[in-house]
Amino acid sequence: MRVLVLQHIACEPPGEYETVLRERGAQIHRVELDEGDPLPGTEDFDAIVAMGGPMSVNDDDDLPWLIDEKRLIAAAVRAGTPYWGACLGVQLLAASLGAPVYAGPAPEVGLMTVELTDEAAADPVFGGLPRSLLTLQWHGDTFDLPDGAVRLAGSAAYPNQAFRFGERAYGVQFHLEVSTAMAEGWARVPAYAEYLDRVLGPGSLASLLDELAANEEAIRAHGRSMFERWFDASLAP
Repeated sequence: MRVLVLQHIACEPPGEYETVLRERGAQIHRVELDEGDPLPGTEDFDAIVAMGGPMSVNDDDDLPWLIDEKRLIAAAVRAGTPYWGACLGVQLLAASLGAPVYAGPAPEVGLMTVELTDEAAADPVFGGLPRSLLTLQWHGDTFDLPDGAVRLAGSAAYPNQAFRFGERAYGVQFHLEVSTAMAEGWARVPAYAEYLDRVLGPGSLASLLDELAANEEAIRAHGRSMFERWFDASLAP
């Protein structure tokens, strides 16, 4: 099974999701778009996993590789290729399918719950998860649902936190794949550190990491369960 991993910054790999991919024997083809790595053709992979990054999906003028990335995602997903997107990855899915992506009412950073929808309870990937799901959030943009999408999770400030398109394309705005060590790496990125200080206040990193460490096992377990279900439903022989 050939899985294309789209990364937009080195410190945001798939984390727990990558562990599942390796356990399932997937062959990973990692593309670091921000480093200029070329995209493969759609015939060269069987699934896409798209991760986060500090840029906006609307930064086409400054980052023209976003145009090719969105074109690739649109072609693959509309052809039925399994897709999993997290944070920027869900926004890329929405934009690729013609939905607008734009600034939300206020940035979300920290551990926050999202509420699963009734459709999520019956979904083969989200079914079995807690209806109130604790997640790590680190974003300021949001998106409208593409035509034909099924909303799976939301919050009061951000109604669209997760959706499914077709049977095998999923996107989540939140993070369930992140370890405390990964979050520490994010905080060393100037753009992320500035964002954290602006939203939560200077010196907030330590308390955020402590809260994440206290909940990391449960958060990653939910991420593992969800991703395993996606892999098995979409990619297992």
